[in-house]
Amino acid sequence: MRREASAPRANWKARCEDAGFSFHSMDGTYWDESACYAFSAGQVDRLEAVTEDLHRLCLAAVDVVVKERRMAQFAIPEPFHALVAESWRRRDPSLYGRFDFSWDGEGDPKMLEYNADTPTALLEASVVQWHWLEDVRPGSDQFNSLHEKLIERWRALKGPGPARPLWFACVRDNEEDFGNTEYLRDTALQAGWDARALWIEDLGWDAATQRFVDLDDAAVERIFKLYPWEWMVREAFAPHLLLQTAHWIEPAWKMLLSNKALLAVLWELNYGHPNLLPAYFTPARFAGEYVKKPLLSREGANVTLNRRLGVVREPGGYGAEGWVYQGYAPLPGYETPGGRRYAVIGSWIVGDAAAGMGIREDDSPITKNTSRFVPHYFE
Repeated sequence: MRREASAPRANWKARCEDAGFSFHSMDGTYWDESACYAFSAGQVDRLEAVTEDLHRLCLAAVDVVVKERRMAQFAIPEPFHALVAESWRRRDPSLYGRFDFSWDGEGDPKMLEYNADTPTALLEASVVQWHWLEDVRPGSDQFNSLHEKLIERWRALKGPGPARPLWFACVRDNEEDFGNTEYLRDTALQAGWDARALWIEDLGWDAATQRFVDLDDAAVERIFKLYPWEWMVREAFAPHLLLQTAHWIEPAWKMLLSNKALLAVLWELNYGHPNLLPAYFTPARFAGEYVKKPLLSREGANVTLNRRLGVVREPGGYGAEGWVYQGYAPLPGYETPGGRRYAVIGSWIVGDAAAGMGIREDDSPITKNTSRFVPHYFE
């Protein structure tokens, strides 16, 4: 894995916006094509195999947690334990997820976490960096079959027959969430769904029919939401979820995969696995460096790196739900004219298949919501 300087395209903003990627410059710089990452075909094959293997282990961990009734370790409110268990026993279908890895192309990729409920950075990983490849390195390839696999997955979820209504919801006034949701809605339209847009704030409840409804009072029976389950189960409409009148994508069992408690369960069940880091519910097992993570944090909030080189902390509003402690795997760092950059690999799953990767860089060893997305290629 090499970081290479790359000349930005003269029309890069127009190319991004043509793809619906309007948030390319949030926080100053988000999409950054002044550099790219180069891989070998063997490295891509390795990452693909590891991603699918870890996904399989994660599903096995969900099965154990449900069978052993360990959902309290995941800070899931008790009234929703049965909802999660029933969702898993039915094998309610899942769409996608994204593993985050620390890896420099040598040795074993190390899993940092699994963003399996509301992963973002999808549009840029799928369409935008593919356009970059076509324009800048047309003779190279990219670990990226996201677009095709998403359409295939939506077709499988729809089944045969005419178009069926499926709502796509995210929060109002969040350009990034809207961009990712609209991209997924577009892939569902291409797969034959009657895909409809809805702000999550406009999702209503009809007490007479005991159904979720949209602004036209149409019954919402199937809905994709880019909105975390851990928020949903703690809000005023949460009791309505228990009636199970709507099919949610992602399903309720994804609460177990999008939670950092999964890291400790994975290590318990797969002790010594080369792609996992030691992880426990207490720091007492660590004599050296480790990372303290809230069970439900996002974008690096409240993460603490306890390193020999010094402690690094990020502020935030998480932690009351509990913590997990994970072995420290430093992100690969690269010196650039703008300072040192730390890279994390996001490796995507669609259905049960590895589907591509995206790389985010940060000037901190903790990847935050101010990170930059940098394209990649392989020969």
